[in-house]
This record gives sequence, C-alpha cells and structure tokens, in this order.
Amino acid sequence: MNEKEYDQFLRIRTVGTLELLSQSVHNNRYEATPYQALDALFNDYELTKMDHVVDYGCGKGRLSFYLHHHFRASVTGIEMSVRLHQDANNNLNSYLKTAKQSSDTIEFENCLAQDYEVRSTDSIFYFFNPFSIQIFMKVVENILRSVDLHLRAVDLILYYPTTEYIQFLETRTTFEFLKEVKVHGLYEHNENERFLIFRLWKV
Repeated sequence: MNEKEYDQFLRIRTVGTLELLSQSVHNNRYEATPYQALDALFNDYELTKMDHVVDYGCGKGRLSFYLHHHFRASVTGIEMSVRLHQDANNNLNSYLKTAKQSSDTIEFENCLAQDYEVRSTDSIFYFFNPFSIQIFMKVVENILRSVDLHLRAVDLILYYPTTEYIQFLETRTTFEFLKEVKVHGLYEHNENERFLIFRLWKV
C-alpha cells in the first residue's frame, strides 16, 4: 500500500505536505514517519501490547494508530500544536469507528514535550527529530528522573537521528546503543533513513 492507501485502510488522514507550525527555532516542521519506515522498524524491533509508547511531536497521530492496529500497544502522543492535536483527535474518532479495541490505549496530549510528566508505565519513547537538542536534553532528563523513581528498562527510538542527539546520549547519559535499523529502499538514497535504538536498563 502507498501512503494514501494505508491512511484509508486505518481510516485516518495523515498524508500531506510538510507543515511549519511554530516560529520557534527549537521546534521542527511536522512530517509523518513514512509507513515504509515503520514497517522496516517493527519487522526488526519487538513490540508487545504490554508496552506503552510515548511519541514526542506526534503530529496527526500516525504512529499511534499504526502501533495500536498492529500490536494493540498503548500510545501517548505529545503535540504542542493545537491544530495538529485536534487533527489527531479527529483521526482517533474516525479510527475508533472500525477499531475493535477500546480508546483508552490511545491518547493525545496538547503540551510542550518538556512539560509532559513521564509515567511509570511509559517504556518506549519515539523521536522523529521533533525539536532542538536543548529540548531533547530536557525530555531525556525527565525520562531518567522517572526511571530513577520507578526502576525499569526503557528504549529511545530515533528516526532521522541527528549527530547532536547521538553525541548527547553516548557521552552524557547512561543509555546504551542497542541497534540500527535501515529503511531499505530509502536508505540507499538518503543515509538519514534509519532508526537508532538506545536502551537503559534499571531493573
């Protein structure tokens, strides 16, 4: 399926042009992760319905619906844009008309990423290069604080990983590199088309 067909299959609308919704230098433009990339990632990375994923800069919610449909995983999308947050909730209403599972496993919060209070159940954190390294550092600090309070293993998934993100994780945190997943068919033309996964064990 192409992007539009996949959206139609899930009864959502996430396909579209890139959108710049903030004038801040700290926040990047909205763009949904390609379905082809998501397929590549989750063919090589195990996810279960016991996991709770947090998608920072979730936009219109594509990742949330993809994960719920394929894995019944719980997902929280964090989005600072009021407009995109409304789009995500509109998609949720449409998706739930045909989904067989209850809506309490998908939710969208309209707030700044650094203001989201990480929960003890959150175990996987997804980033498609949504904001500056300064905000990323604050978000990771929030995650580490939560892990200190509620010991558990957590993963960070970076799509289009930036050098700044990688250097920060490798030199200033206790996260360890777990694996790289290349998006075959796209990576050959653009080396940014890959995922890097970092894991922290505190159990």
